[in-house]
Amino acid sequence: MKKFMDKDFLLETETAKVLYHDHAAKMPICDFHNHLNVQEIYEDKVFNDIGEIWLGGDHYKWRALRTNGIKEEYVTGKEVSFQEKFSKWAETIPYTFGNPLYHWTHLELQRYFGIEEPLSPKTEKEIYEKCNQMLNTKEFSVRNLLRMMNITVLCSTDDPADDLRYHKALKEDGFEIQVLPTFRPDKALGIDKADFAEYIAKLSEVVGYEIDSIETLKKALEERINYFAEVGCRVSDHGLDENLYIKASEEEVDAIFKKALAGEKLTAEEIKKFKGNVLVFLGSHYHKRNWTMQLHIGAVRNNSTRMFEKLGPDAGFDSIDDICYAKELSALLNAMDYNAELPKTILYCLNAKDNEMLASMAGNFQDGSCKGKVQFGAAWWFLDQKRGMEAQLDVLSQIGLLSAFVGMLTDSRSFLSFPRHEYFRRILCNYIGTLVENGEYPADMEFLGQMVENICYNNAMEYFGF
Repeated sequence: MKKFMDKDFLLETETAKVLYHDHAAKMPICDFHNHLNVQEIYEDKVFNDIGEIWLGGDHYKWRALRTNGIKEEYVTGKEVSFQEKFSKWAETIPYTFGNPLYHWTHLELQRYFGIEEPLSPKTEKEIYEKCNQMLNTKEFSVRNLLRMMNITVLCSTDDPADDLRYHKALKEDGFEIQVLPTFRPDKALGIDKADFAEYIAKLSEVVGYEIDSIETLKKALEERINYFAEVGCRVSDHGLDENLYIKASEEEVDAIFKKALAGEKLTAEEIKKFKGNVLVFLGSHYHKRNWTMQLHIGAVRNNSTRMFEKLGPDAGFDSIDDICYAKELSALLNAMDYNAELPKTILYCLNAKDNEMLASMAGNFQDGSCKGKVQFGAAWWFLDQKRGMEAQLDVLSQIGLLSAFVGMLTDSRSFLSFPRHEYFRRILCNYIGTLVENGEYPADMEFLGQMVENICYNNAMEYFGF
């Protein structure tokens, strides 16, 4: 029996162990997509409670708590202390075997706090007190938590209307870790949302003129892209749950935009025409600036209307969609590529049935301008677990080039989430090590070690231009 989560955790062969310990483990972290609070980084927040940093906004944990029969007041309730919430998490965690939450929880306890004991009701009090004692020191401030994980680049997620004041302040402050914005214009494309007109009015205030046509909307978005670029942005991000693309003229799209501002109901076809047109416009500007466009595809959001009305979005009530979108995605990418204006692009799916489709789609639009211009992105969200990562690596290897992969990201709101990179790196090394020891690839350890280092860090730094 192997020891619980020891130094060779997830490493099943000698080759895997060498690749991880001699190469992957020593590489810095480039986390090119997360949802961290940049203000808290600038203010160098010191968390007072492990319950707050773990349970304050983690909808992964919230879902597990609810599934274990924990009442909502102990999940998102404002009147319940974080100590009480931590106690409910300690009660729940032994039942999460096979779930990545079990591994993530204990990697975080090991890497940040040096705690090897599994969390349970038996160890809850001791672990809670030890974590809090350490957290309540300047050595465990937010900036030092980031330094502990050897991070060089973080890319947050930011709306076009954001002023990015804390990104600028961090740079002026001389913080050695690059904290860069990501352009996330979902609200500007959300023509099918109830608050669309309200958002356009807000964006109008930011740019200083009325946005009343597709021409003025595109003008505003271009200005905000320029502003983001001045603050160091190199990446955009889009959540495409459905309604990807139908080709349309500027006149059609202008009429659709004005119809939405007037509060009139749109058809599914009109929504696709608007979103597709604006996405192609944005893609051309990303390409001009050598930005990377990330497309996250396939979530069904806010499934429980009752809980959405009570808690709002991002509270743990989203799930995997089963849409078929290959032809629309192809048409969208082709529309950008036709005029040689397709930016570097990363495609993420939420449904594992789409793995092969996205990996093969990426191959359609490679043009030799850089390694892996169009990427089949890391296993995302519900696929962000051992089997999901193994499947993504296997499909990418068989249909594309794993060697050109830009690697892992956290997609997290937690400052303790960075051991997820270690989790991925162990799975990566085990995957490659298994190929070698099965006789499917030669044991050229110098080459393989360099490839592992590239996938873990170097490829991303080169690809994004950090």
